[in-house]
Amino acid sequence: MIVIPAIDLKEGKCVRLEQGLMEKDTVFNDNPGAQAKVWEDAGAELLHIVDLDGAFAGEPKNRPAIESIVKALSIPTQLGGGIRDIKTIEAYLELGIDRVIIGTAAQRNPELVEEACRRFPGRIVVGIDAKNGMVAVQGWAEVTGVTAIDLAKKFEGFGVSAIIYTDISRDGMMGGPNIEATCALAESMSIPVIASGGVSTLQDIRNLMAVEKSGVTGVITGKAIYTGAINLAEAIALTKGA
Repeated sequence: MIVIPAIDLKEGKCVRLEQGLMEKDTVFNDNPGAQAKVWEDAGAELLHIVDLDGAFAGEPKNRPAIESIVKALSIPTQLGGGIRDIKTIEAYLELGIDRVIIGTAAQRNPELVEEACRRFPGRIVVGIDAKNGMVAVQGWAEVTGVTAIDLAKKFEGFGVSAIIYTDISRDGMMGGPNIEATCALAESMSIPVIASGGVSTLQDIRNLMAVEKSGVTGVITGKAIYTGAINLAEAIALTKGA
């Protein structure tokens, strides 16, 4: 299992939200490139980036900050937030992003995911955010009537590299991830699942490692590593058996 540090961007700064609420943000660093380097130096093998303004606006909003991150790093990056069409995907891949995450558009337009996987094999990830098991879109502002599992199954056979599953009610709350829901999603399909939301202790990571055989291959952590609740280097060492 891989531990993936997260950088969430709002107005060019690294922030964390509580339960996806833009008004409940905490700024952790106003230099995204420097923060990204801190995580790389701690041993990160992949960086997760979210353009929060883009997620709400439905179009990219933090390009200068994203460029600064890409330039600062030698490790791969994955990016989500406001990605709604092939043109945007292409622009980010040309910028140097390694994997693009399709979220809201995946729920509304599965054909976009299929086309993107065909045009950019191995570089497309789907982000599924859920509240009480139901998919939430548009920067989590809207909860749909579709279950996370039903949506995920639509992408079987498309060539999606991974599905990032976020339980919104846990995100930024430091209360532990929703292991049961994450595991159920992973077991329902063959696409690898990356857990996100609520990871706050090394024990949370151990708990996820215990369900790795069900198809949970990674875990994203944000607030916990910013506050020091989790030491990123220690978390990475734990997953490597060091």
